[in-house]
Amino acid sequence: MANTGFRIFTRINRPAPELIDAFRDVPVANIGDSMNRASMLDARIRRISKVNLAGPAFTVKSRAGDNLMLHKALDMAQPGDVIVFDGHGDLTSAITGELMMQIAIERKLGGVVIDGAIRDLGTLRDLDLPIFAAGVTPAGPYKDGPGEINVPVSVGSVVVNPGDIVVGDEDGIVIIPPAQAQGILAKAQKKQADEGAKMAAIRGGTNDVSWVDRELAAKGCEIIDDFWK
Repeated sequence: MANTGFRIFTRINRPAPELIDAFRDVPVANIGDSMNRASMLDARIRRISKVNLAGPAFTVKSRAGDNLMLHKALDMAQPGDVIVFDGHGDLTSAITGELMMQIAIERKLGGVVIDGAIRDLGTLRDLDLPIFAAGVTPAGPYKDGPGEINVPVSVGSVVVNPGDIVVGDEDGIVIIPPAQAQGILAKAQKKQADEGAKMAAIRGGTNDVSWVDRELAAKGCEIIDDFWK
């Protein structure tokens, strides 16, 4: 009999490392724009440490304030994996702190994303481990379960599946379906190149902004050559 709500799946399909690595130098904003601004986590989930992340999602979900399944995930995840923890956005108890994140470093994980709270902020923000979280509190967690590992989760209002590509920088996090990753990568890289050319034009004083007036005219904006009365 299936024990829904208290299960662990041991296997995930991880994308090719070279595909994941190709996203590391592309800003999350460019990736998100190339996905019609979809699949970007809520702004409340912010980067805690100083390093960006890119890796396959190793998903975890638990009841609010409980980190039993996160302990198990730290033991299971492979080097490069990004643990994505669905903590329901609860900020009353810290799901992880310095000790557990040191385990993540020793395991050579690609990062940790917590839709919930963390603690030991002074230490965590200096670690060479990508850490993203929704908040900070000194209150500790419970270790009772239940929970699930490597099932679809909801984190930052986005559904994340095991093996999805997770990319994060100082702006936030975007989730990329592996089956669509090559096309998204090509669009994001082109957008990055286009923005580079636009920046050069701005700095050189040759940036063309005539499109703004064309857009206003097309939308029927009234322009009045007089003072407001």
